[in-house]
Amino acid sequence: MKVDINTKMVTLLGKPLGQSFAARMQNAGYEAAGLNMLYFYTETENEHLGEIVNGLRYMNFAGFAVTKPNKVEVLKYLDELDPLCEKMGASNTVVKTADGKLVGYNTDGVGFYTSLIEEGKIDVPNTTFFNIGAGGAGRAMTCVLAYYGAKKIYITDYFEESAKSLVKDINENFKADCAEFVPFGDYTKVADSDAILNASGIGMGKTIGQNPLPAEFIDGSKFYFDACYNPEKTQFLLDAEAAGGRILNGLGMSLYQGAKQVELWSGQSAPVEAMRKELLTILEEKNAK
Repeated sequence: MKVDINTKMVTLLGKPLGQSFAARMQNAGYEAAGLNMLYFYTETENEHLGEIVNGLRYMNFAGFAVTKPNKVEVLKYLDELDPLCEKMGASNTVVKTADGKLVGYNTDGVGFYTSLIEEGKIDVPNTTFFNIGAGGAGRAMTCVLAYYGAKKIYITDYFEESAKSLVKDINENFKADCAEFVPFGDYTKVADSDAILNASGIGMGKTIGQNPLPAEFIDGSKFYFDACYNPEKTQFLLDAEAAGGRILNGLGMSLYQGAKQVELWSGQSAPVEAMRKELLTILEEKNAK
Protein backbone atom coordinates (compact mmCIF):
# COMPACT_ATOMS: atom_id res chain seq x y z
CA MET A 1 0.00 0.00 0.00
CA LYS A 2 1.43 3.35 -1.08
CA VAL A 3 1.10 6.22 1.38
CA ASP A 4 1.56 9.74 0.06
CA ILE A 5 0.64 13.32 0.88
CA ASN A 6 -2.95 12.76 -0.30
CA THR A 7 -3.62 9.59 1.72
CA LYS A 8 -6.69 9.95 3.92
CA MET A 9 -6.08 8.44 7.35
CA VAL A 10 -8.48 6.55 9.62
CA THR A 11 -7.55 5.37 13.11
CA LEU A 12 -9.26 3.19 15.70
CA LEU A 13 -9.29 4.68 19.21
CA GLY A 14 -9.56 2.20 22.08
CA LYS A 15 -7.66 -0.14 24.35
CA PRO A 16 -6.69 -2.95 24.12
CA LEU A 17 -6.54 -3.34 20.34
CA GLY A 18 -4.23 -6.32 19.89
CA GLN A 19 -7.18 -8.61 19.12
CA SER A 20 -8.68 -6.36 16.41
CA PHE A 21 -8.98 -7.55 12.80
CA ALA A 22 -10.31 -4.18 11.66
CA ALA A 23 -7.15 -2.76 10.05
CA ARG A 24 -6.59 -5.70 7.71
CA MET A 25 -10.25 -5.88 6.72
CA GLN A 26 -10.54 -2.13 6.17
CA ASN A 27 -7.27 -1.77 4.25
CA ALA A 28 -8.21 -4.71 2.01
CA GLY A 29 -11.43 -2.87 1.27
CA TYR A 30 -9.68 0.39 0.47
CA GLU A 31 -7.29 -1.37 -1.88
CA ALA A 32 -10.06 -3.24 -3.67
CA ALA A 33 -12.04 -0.01 -4.11
CA GLY A 34 -9.00 1.95 -5.32
CA LEU A 35 -9.18 4.32 -2.36
CA ASN A 36 -6.11 6.21 -1.19
CA MET A 37 -6.84 5.55 2.49
CA LEU A 38 -5.04 3.92 5.41
CA TYR A 39 -6.50 2.44 8.61
CA PHE A 40 -4.31 2.00 11.69
CA TYR A 41 -4.55 1.66 15.47
CA THR A 42 -4.21 4.19 18.29
CA GLU A 43 -4.42 2.65 21.75
CA THR A 44 -5.96 5.11 24.18
CA GLU A 45 -8.43 5.14 27.04
CA ASN A 46 -10.56 8.09 28.21
CA GLU A 47 -7.83 10.15 29.86
CA HIS A 48 -6.50 11.91 26.74
CA LEU A 49 -9.37 11.15 24.37
CA GLY A 50 -10.50 14.75 24.02
CA GLU A 51 -7.01 15.98 23.12
CA ILE A 52 -6.57 13.23 20.52
CA VAL A 53 -9.98 13.84 18.94
CA ASN A 54 -9.34 17.57 18.73
CA GLY A 55 -5.98 16.93 17.07
CA LEU A 56 -7.57 14.74 14.41
CA ARG A 57 -9.70 17.72 13.32
CA TYR A 58 -6.58 19.42 11.96
CA MET A 59 -4.94 16.42 10.29
CA ASN A 60 -5.52 14.59 7.02
CA PHE A 61 -8.17 12.22 8.39
CA ALA A 62 -11.39 11.02 6.78
CA GLY A 63 -12.57 10.23 10.30
CA PHE A 64 -11.92 7.65 12.97
CA ALA A 65 -13.37 4.55 14.60
CA VAL A 66 -14.06 4.10 18.31
CA THR A 67 -14.18 1.01 20.50
CA LYS A 68 -14.23 0.25 24.21
CA PRO A 69 -13.81 2.03 26.53
CA ASN A 70 -14.44 5.19 24.49
CA LYS A 71 -17.78 4.74 22.68
CA VAL A 72 -19.79 6.81 25.17
CA GLU A 73 -17.05 9.22 26.26
CA VAL A 74 -16.36 10.31 22.67
CA LEU A 75 -19.85 11.84 22.29
CA LYS A 76 -18.90 14.94 24.29
CA TYR A 77 -16.19 15.84 21.75
CA LEU A 78 -18.35 15.60 18.60
CA ASP A 79 -20.26 18.35 16.79
CA GLU A 80 -23.22 16.35 15.53
CA LEU A 81 -24.76 12.91 15.98
CA ASP A 82 -26.69 10.74 13.57
CA PRO A 83 -30.24 10.18 14.97
CA LEU A 84 -29.68 6.46 15.66
CA CYS A 85 -26.33 7.17 17.30
CA GLU A 86 -27.89 9.89 19.47
CA LYS A 87 -30.67 7.62 20.69
CA MET A 88 -28.27 4.74 21.26
CA GLY A 89 -25.94 6.91 23.33
CA ALA A 90 -22.73 5.52 21.85
CA SER A 91 -20.63 6.02 18.72
CA ASN A 92 -18.18 3.67 17.01
CA THR A 93 -17.70 5.74 13.84
CA VAL A 94 -16.89 9.41 13.37
CA VAL A 95 -16.80 11.20 10.02
CA LYS A 96 -14.89 14.44 9.48
CA THR A 97 -16.87 16.60 7.08
CA ALA A 98 -15.44 18.95 4.45
CA ASP A 99 -15.92 21.90 6.80
CA GLY A 100 -14.13 20.15 9.66
CA LYS A 101 -17.11 19.01 11.73
CA LEU A 102 -17.01 15.68 13.52
CA VAL A 103 -20.23 13.67 13.09
CA GLY A 104 -20.87 10.53 15.13
CA TYR A 105 -22.55 7.35 13.86
CA ASN A 106 -23.02 3.84 15.21
CA THR A 107 -22.52 1.13 12.60
CA ASP A 108 -22.47 -1.79 15.07
CA GLY A 109 -26.25 -1.96 15.13
CA VAL A 110 -26.49 -1.36 11.39
CA GLY A 111 -24.09 -4.25 10.74
CA PHE A 112 -26.14 -6.56 12.94
CA TYR A 113 -29.43 -5.50 11.35
CA THR A 114 -28.09 -5.96 7.81
CA SER A 115 -26.79 -9.44 8.62
CA LEU A 116 -30.02 -10.35 10.41
CA ILE A 117 -32.34 -9.48 7.53
CA GLU A 118 -30.08 -10.46 4.60
CA GLU A 119 -28.52 -13.65 5.98
CA GLY A 120 -30.97 -14.56 8.74
CA LYS A 121 -34.08 -13.59 6.73
CA ILE A 122 -35.71 -12.23 9.90
CA ASP A 123 -38.83 -10.05 9.69
CA VAL A 124 -38.01 -7.75 12.61
CA PRO A 125 -41.43 -6.10 13.19
CA ASN A 126 -43.08 -9.51 13.52
CA THR A 127 -40.39 -11.09 15.70
CA THR A 128 -40.01 -11.41 19.47
CA PHE A 129 -36.39 -11.51 20.62
CA PHE A 130 -34.70 -12.84 23.76
CA ASN A 131 -31.31 -11.16 24.19
CA ILE A 132 -28.59 -12.38 26.57
CA GLY A 133 -26.03 -9.64 27.33
CA ALA A 134 -26.51 -5.89 27.82
CA GLY A 135 -22.96 -4.68 27.15
CA GLY A 136 -21.77 -2.81 24.06
CA ALA A 137 -22.81 -5.45 21.53
CA GLY A 138 -26.12 -6.15 23.25
CA ARG A 139 -26.94 -2.44 23.43
CA ALA A 140 -26.22 -1.90 19.73
CA MET A 141 -28.20 -4.99 18.71
CA THR A 142 -31.30 -4.36 20.81
CA CYS A 143 -31.42 -0.63 20.13
CA VAL A 144 -31.38 -1.15 16.37
CA LEU A 145 -34.06 -3.82 16.69
CA ALA A 146 -36.27 -1.35 18.57
CA TYR A 147 -35.42 1.37 16.02
CA TYR A 148 -36.76 -0.87 13.25
CA GLY A 149 -39.90 -1.81 15.17
CA ALA A 150 -39.22 -5.15 16.85
CA LYS A 151 -42.37 -6.72 18.26
CA LYS A 152 -40.82 -7.40 21.69
CA ILE A 153 -37.31 -7.68 23.19
CA TYR A 154 -36.60 -9.53 26.43
CA ILE A 155 -33.21 -8.53 27.89
CA THR A 156 -31.14 -10.27 30.55
CA ASP A 157 -27.59 -9.89 31.82
CA TYR A 158 -25.46 -11.18 34.70
CA PHE A 159 -25.10 -7.52 35.67
CA GLU A 160 -28.80 -6.88 36.13
CA GLU A 161 -28.46 -3.10 36.48
CA SER A 162 -26.99 -2.97 32.96
CA ALA A 163 -29.98 -4.86 31.61
CA LYS A 164 -32.44 -2.63 33.48
CA SER A 165 -30.70 0.51 32.21
CA LEU A 166 -30.80 -0.74 28.62
CA VAL A 167 -34.50 -1.62 28.88
CA LYS A 168 -35.23 1.86 30.22
CA ASP A 169 -33.28 3.55 27.41
CA ILE A 170 -35.00 1.51 24.71
CA ASN A 171 -38.49 2.15 26.03
CA GLU A 172 -37.84 5.89 26.46
CA ASN A 173 -35.82 6.58 23.30
CA PHE A 174 -37.04 4.09 20.71
CA LYS A 175 -40.35 2.31 21.26
CA ALA A 176 -42.47 2.40 24.41
CA ASP A 177 -42.94 -0.99 26.10
CA CYS A 178 -40.81 -2.71 23.44
CA ALA A 179 -38.20 -4.00 25.90
CA GLU A 180 -38.69 -5.97 29.10
CA PHE A 181 -36.16 -6.83 31.79
CA VAL A 182 -35.68 -10.51 32.67
CA PRO A 183 -33.74 -11.51 35.82
CA PHE A 184 -30.51 -13.36 35.04
CA GLY A 185 -31.07 -17.11 35.02
CA ASP A 186 -34.79 -16.83 34.23
CA TYR A 187 -35.26 -18.31 30.77
CA THR A 188 -39.02 -18.85 30.83
CA LYS A 189 -39.55 -16.04 28.29
CA VAL A 190 -37.48 -17.96 25.74
CA ALA A 191 -40.60 -20.01 25.04
CA ASP A 192 -42.42 -16.81 24.03
CA SER A 193 -39.58 -15.70 21.71
CA ASP A 194 -38.86 -16.40 18.06
CA ALA A 195 -35.17 -15.45 18.00
CA ILE A 196 -32.55 -15.96 20.72
CA LEU A 197 -29.51 -13.65 20.69
CA ASN A 198 -26.23 -14.24 22.51
CA ALA A 199 -24.40 -10.94 23.03
CA SER A 200 -22.81 -12.03 26.32
CA GLY A 201 -19.43 -13.15 24.96
CA ILE A 202 -19.93 -16.55 26.64
CA GLY A 203 -18.62 -19.19 24.28
CA MET A 204 -15.46 -17.39 23.14
CA GLY A 205 -11.99 -16.97 24.63
CA LYS A 206 -11.72 -18.48 28.09
CA THR A 207 -15.37 -19.56 27.98
CA ILE A 208 -15.15 -21.72 24.85
CA GLY A 209 -17.42 -24.72 25.28
CA GLN A 210 -19.86 -22.88 27.55
CA ASN A 211 -23.45 -22.04 26.61
CA PRO A 212 -25.37 -19.26 28.42
CA LEU A 213 -28.67 -20.95 27.53
CA PRO A 214 -29.45 -24.19 29.43
CA ALA A 215 -30.19 -27.19 27.21
CA GLU A 216 -33.79 -27.55 28.37
CA PHE A 217 -34.65 -24.15 26.86
CA ILE A 218 -33.24 -24.88 23.39
CA ASP A 219 -36.05 -25.31 20.86
CA GLY A 220 -35.32 -26.36 17.28
CA SER A 221 -38.16 -24.22 15.92
CA LYS A 222 -36.36 -20.98 16.80
CA PHE A 223 -33.60 -18.82 15.28
CA TYR A 224 -30.29 -18.39 17.15
CA PHE A 225 -27.71 -15.62 16.66
CA ASP A 226 -24.32 -15.27 18.35
CA ALA A 227 -22.36 -12.01 18.03
CA CYS A 228 -19.16 -14.07 18.21
CA TYR A 229 -17.57 -15.50 15.04
CA ASN A 230 -14.35 -16.91 16.45
CA PRO A 231 -14.97 -19.77 17.01
CA GLU A 232 -17.22 -19.99 13.97
CA LYS A 233 -19.78 -21.95 15.99
CA THR A 234 -19.94 -21.36 19.73
CA GLN A 235 -21.47 -23.99 21.98
CA PHE A 236 -24.63 -21.86 21.90
CA LEU A 237 -24.84 -22.30 18.12
CA LEU A 238 -23.71 -25.93 18.13
CA ASP A 239 -26.42 -26.89 20.62
CA ALA A 240 -29.05 -24.92 18.72
CA GLU A 241 -28.03 -26.48 15.41
CA ALA A 242 -28.08 -29.98 16.93
CA ALA A 243 -31.67 -29.32 18.04
CA GLY A 244 -32.65 -28.32 14.50
CA GLY A 245 -32.63 -24.54 14.96
CA ARG A 246 -31.51 -22.03 12.34
CA ILE A 247 -28.23 -20.37 13.33
CA LEU A 248 -26.11 -17.36 12.38
CA ASN A 249 -22.81 -16.12 13.80
CA GLY A 250 -21.45 -12.57 14.06
CA LEU A 251 -19.19 -12.61 10.98
CA GLY A 252 -21.75 -10.74 8.91
CA MET A 253 -22.32 -8.24 11.71
CA SER A 254 -18.61 -7.42 11.78
CA LEU A 255 -18.37 -7.34 8.00
CA TYR A 256 -21.37 -5.11 7.37
CA GLN A 257 -20.54 -2.66 10.14
CA GLY A 258 -17.08 -2.26 8.60
CA ALA A 259 -18.53 -1.88 5.12
CA LYS A 260 -20.84 0.86 6.36
CA GLN A 261 -17.83 2.64 7.83
CA VAL A 262 -16.05 2.54 4.46
CA GLU A 263 -19.10 4.11 2.84
CA LEU A 264 -19.32 6.84 5.46
CA TRP A 265 -15.62 7.73 5.26
CA SER A 266 -15.21 7.49 1.48
CA GLY A 267 -18.64 8.41 0.11
CA GLN A 268 -18.72 5.38 -2.17
CA SER A 269 -19.93 1.78 -2.05
CA ALA A 270 -17.82 -0.66 -0.06
CA PRO A 271 -16.28 -3.76 -1.72
CA VAL A 272 -18.09 -6.13 0.64
CA GLU A 273 -16.85 -9.38 -0.92
CA ALA A 274 -13.20 -8.29 -0.82
CA MET A 275 -13.62 -7.43 2.84
CA ARG A 276 -15.37 -10.73 3.54
CA LYS A 277 -12.53 -12.63 1.84
CA GLU A 278 -9.91 -10.87 3.97
CA LEU A 279 -11.86 -11.49 7.17
CA LEU A 280 -12.16 -15.20 6.37
CA THR A 281 -8.44 -15.36 5.55
CA ILE A 282 -7.58 -13.82 8.93
CA LEU A 283 -9.73 -16.41 10.70
CA GLU A 284 -8.15 -19.27 8.73
CA GLU A 285 -4.66 -18.04 9.64
CA LYS A 286 -5.61 -17.65 13.28
CA ASN A 287 -7.19 -21.12 13.50
CA ALA A 288 -4.20 -22.72 11.74
CA LYS A 289 -1.83 -21.66 14.54
